[in-house]
Amino acid sequence: MSMPSPPMPSDRRARKRLAMRENISNVATRLFMERGFDHVTVDEIAAAADVGRMTVFNYFPRKEDMFFDRDEEGREIVREALRRRDPGVAPIEALRLLAHRLISQESPFVRFSAGSQGFMETVEASETLKARARAIRDELAQVVAQALSQSVGREANDPAAHLAAGLLLATWTVALLQAHRSFRQGQDLAKAKAIFLALVDQGSIGLKAALAGTPYV
Repeated sequence: MSMPSPPMPSDRRARKRLAMRENISNVATRLFMERGFDHVTVDEIAAAADVGRMTVFNYFPRKEDMFFDRDEEGREIVREALRRRDPGVAPIEALRLLAHRLISQESPFVRFSAGSQGFMETVEASETLKARARAIRDELAQVVAQALSQSVGREANDPAAHLAAGLLLATWTVALLQAHRSFRQGQDLAKAKAIFLALVDQGSIGLKAALAGTPYV
């Protein structure tokens, strides 16, 4: 997905690789949103990006990776929020505060706009993209569980951490979908943001109740 770029690496070769990756992703995303994911071939993406077919696969093993090209950044944001939390702030509260911070910073991961609507519609029109979105959510749940358990010094397979991660991802998924739906219907950005945060806050109350007695709350 085309989003504001992360800080550029200092190494010249790494900068060139990042620029090439972003170019391929941006071209692919534009074509997917214009014509639909399933109607665009890798050869067409390569031609539009002015690179060879194998170059595309060198950067993106799967076609859908060109569309969901920032998922690792999202995972790192969660890890960082838990690594840098104040010792007096519980992990679940740190993630609730992260949601508020992302909204205030107008993060591309919680953006409600005409562009984000096009992105969502492209996903909804493709079974392949919907399947990949579900897989990314499951992968993120594992990342969150590991980051949570690590943040309190528990084993990575701690059942409470996995319960917390599952409930958290369910909350954020519902919050995002409802906020996007609200924006699509009324084009009211403030309302969409308020819905997202209200649902995250409400879900956090349930999380804290479910995890009472654990070091996560």
